[in-house]
Amino acid sequence: MLRQVKPRTARSKRALEKRAPKAVENPKKALFLRGTTCSQITQDAMQDLFALRQTHAKRFHKKNPLHPFEDASSLSFFSEKNDCSLLLFGSSNKKRPHAITFARTFDYKMLDMLEFILDGESFRSISQFKTKKVPVGTRPLMVFAGTAFESPVPNAFTMAKSMLLDFFRGDATDKIDVEGLQFVVVVTADEPTATENPEDPSSKPVLRLRVYTIRTKRSGQKLPRVELEEHGPRMDFRLGRVQEPDSDMLKEALRKAKTNEERTKKNISTDIMGDKLGRIHMGKLDLSELQTRKMKGLKRERDQRSPDEEETVFEEEPKPKRKAKA
Repeated sequence: MLRQVKPRTARSKRALEKRAPKAVENPKKALFLRGTTCSQITQDAMQDLFALRQTHAKRFHKKNPLHPFEDASSLSFFSEKNDCSLLLFGSSNKKRPHAITFARTFDYKMLDMLEFILDGESFRSISQFKTKKVPVGTRPLMVFAGTAFESPVPNAFTMAKSMLLDFFRGDATDKIDVEGLQFVVVVTADEPTATENPEDPSSKPVLRLRVYTIRTKRSGQKLPRVELEEHGPRMDFRLGRVQEPDSDMLKEALRKAKTNEERTKKNISTDIMGDKLGRIHMGKLDLSELQTRKMKGLKRERDQRSPDEEETVFEEEPKPKRKAKA
């Protein structure tokens, strides 16, 4: 049974209500951490990712001796302490250089983790692109290209897609201003090969992340001409270690709260006049067993007699004529 903390002051009560489960959850916050050995390329990449999610992110510069795939208790502690359900941990060593580990928590317990190994040679930071920067807090468009993201069986690429969507997703809204669509994040996955080795990340398909700004120009028509200009960062990843979520915890995390909204009833609709229409589905009827009402009109008539029966014809006698009165 989970320990329930009772608030003693109004301030602690507001803090607990803010962290309590809601029907519509708050935007997920991301916490950026670094290990004891973290290369400059990894730090620059995390700085660029932090710039794209600056309104809902925290960044720590202190070195932390953490090993997420060996012991995730420290990450769970940081998640609960800072109220962050997304964690990015940067580290670098000889076997896995320029590694960024994405981790997600549920109820401040580790849900799943995925390691992105960055290619240091092809990496380009935002500062290397001399373009107009997007405003802070702008939500991007997301594009995922590649058959690896469409796999019906959950794998590392489907998990990467889910994590990137959670990372770049901002506030939930039902209205979109077209002027606010200023940049797009394109994630492309190479086609998997037959020589792929699960233990060797260098043999896995490359995951390419590109960020473009959207420019609209006059086209002489009603719709403007749309052009894309690379904004940065430019990152090429290979997927490394994976920690899949526990089935029971994942089922609990995907559960939706019951609301007071009226559920739509099947086979019931309303026409333009406001009248309720219902559709009834019936099984196949056997008309041979249908019981009809007995009446004279259903009896056999003369014209339905068999040809063996003889029909007698009677001639009518002529009626006497009446005398006319004088």
